[in-house]
Amino acid sequence: MKDLERLAKLIRYYILISSTAAGSGHTTSSLSAADLMTVLFFGGFFRFDLKKPNYMGNDRLIFSKGHASPLFYSLFVAAGVITEQKLKTFRKFTSNLEGHPTMNFPYTEAATGSLGQGLSIGVGMAINAKYLDQLDYKTYVLLGDSETTEGSVWEAIEIAAYYKLDNLIGIIDVNRLGQRGETMYGHNIDAYKKRIAAFGWYVITIDGHSLNLIKQAFEEAQKVKGAPVMIIAKTIKGKGVPLVEDKNGWHGKPLNKEQLKVALSQLGEVNKTIRGQVTLPKKITIVNVKLKQIEKPNYQINESIATRKAYGNSLVRIFPKFPNIVVLDAEVSNSTFAENFKKVFPEKFLEMYIAEQNMVGAAVGLSRRGKIPFVSTFAAFFSRAFDQIRMSQYSKANIKFVGSHAGISIGEDGASQMGLEDIAMFRTLIGSVVLYPSDALSTDKIVEEAAKFKGIVYIRTARKDTPVIYSNEEQFPIGGSKILKSSKKDVVTIVTAGITIYEALKAYEKLKAEDINIRIIDLYSIKPLDVETLKEAARETKTLITVEDHYGAGGIGEAVASALVNTNATIYSLAVRKMPRSGKPEELLEFEEISANAIYKKVKEAI
Repeated sequence: MKDLERLAKLIRYYILISSTAAGSGHTTSSLSAADLMTVLFFGGFFRFDLKKPNYMGNDRLIFSKGHASPLFYSLFVAAGVITEQKLKTFRKFTSNLEGHPTMNFPYTEAATGSLGQGLSIGVGMAINAKYLDQLDYKTYVLLGDSETTEGSVWEAIEIAAYYKLDNLIGIIDVNRLGQRGETMYGHNIDAYKKRIAAFGWYVITIDGHSLNLIKQAFEEAQKVKGAPVMIIAKTIKGKGVPLVEDKNGWHGKPLNKEQLKVALSQLGEVNKTIRGQVTLPKKITIVNVKLKQIEKPNYQINESIATRKAYGNSLVRIFPKFPNIVVLDAEVSNSTFAENFKKVFPEKFLEMYIAEQNMVGAAVGLSRRGKIPFVSTFAAFFSRAFDQIRMSQYSKANIKFVGSHAGISIGEDGASQMGLEDIAMFRTLIGSVVLYPSDALSTDKIVEEAAKFKGIVYIRTARKDTPVIYSNEEQFPIGGSKILKSSKKDVVTIVTAGITIYEALKAYEKLKAEDINIRIIDLYSIKPLDVETLKEAARETKTLITVEDHYGAGGIGEAVASALVNTNATIYSLAVRKMPRSGKPEELLEFEEISANAIYKKVKEAI
């Protein structure tokens, strides 16, 4: 215990000097949790090989309260893997010790800082250990009391209890003060206990500054079976430095140099030579799985099948080649057709219920542990999880998002069910891929391409059955496109994807009867674009008309216009621009002027 006391004081010293050197940072939020993390890290509970941060047997530690990064980095200085000099580069442009933890620091499990997401990521990692890899590592998540008002935290609490994740241990640092004053429940830790216990968690409440009680809490947590554990710790914000202890107005505010001198004198003598020992994990033998050959898809020309159904079929087909695939769905698997996969590989399917934020967060956790999550729901409902999706790019996640029921073509269900912002949303992510197949064959090939690609991929599928227009020999590489109709006499190029491909083909026949030739490009890869094919069309036909079942903002039209900004092409955009409503798909396509008739009229107008 004396060693832990000395280490806790040393860690507080590091917190103070690093944030003052940076001139910014969350000093008091870090000080409040210093005792909790000292005991976890150096009290024999956290099993981690510091030389192999990616080792599959390591316990995982997620700072959901990512603003407490001075504490996070100080732990690794106290463990001897980074230096005090390095710590003083905190928040500098050239440093990997960023304001909130990112993957640039090798001991970061996932990027955090957008509050309320860490527990969901922990759920994914715990599910991976308990049900997929069947490893005995534990996942620890440090949360702040303020962030427990986020709905995503309660989504995670609910699903963790459902899956009986007894390898998941949450720690809530109840330090009473948020950014602008007292939190919802202040120091009433019983309020937290009642709520979390009601969801089926095993709850332990402690004084978060009694090293002995913290040690006992972690010992108790190790023994719990059949339920996740939450340690609720009553702490003092700024603990250890009377200058700032339990005082409002110090959130996210470092001490200046004069205040630092006072704080260090209040902290007392610090032994800067000691270092803590982290317990090593058990050795695990890694078995390499041999990839199996997979059959080719078997779809016939003109066979009518929805792309959403082809998605489910494709997952079943490609799984032997990609055994790290795990499928998550938000209680709509009979509509997204993820249920096709569930029927064949139930042990690799996770029902995440109607809690999309947690579903995406859990997918990040699974991805960080080497899985390839395919995450499906209605395209419209990804919008409520966009913060989790946005944060996933900073975790360098390898996730495949599949949004079904995209666009107005879903028909009678009405506007609330229509994904009309999804392409724009996923296009904004750095390094993301956005794919929009039109038929079953292209869907099948695109799902396989997505599985191969390391990074974030969005696949847009449709509700409506569509005829197969491609043969099994066709390939759909990321960044490609398909020229469906072309001649030397083309006067206009129609650039489209998905459901409106078929409207373009109808317009083609009508115009051809009047001896008007148009080119049709299936722009199945919306990001990255096949820029060369678009530029060639711009040179040869001079006029392009983009057609999409999506809002105009951020969709195919704007993507194409951006790619051709330095050409002399005239570009028109047909997109959803009126408030959608219920109706038959054909009625809605006409209403929004993205139908065959609308394309026909626009071509006539353009020429």
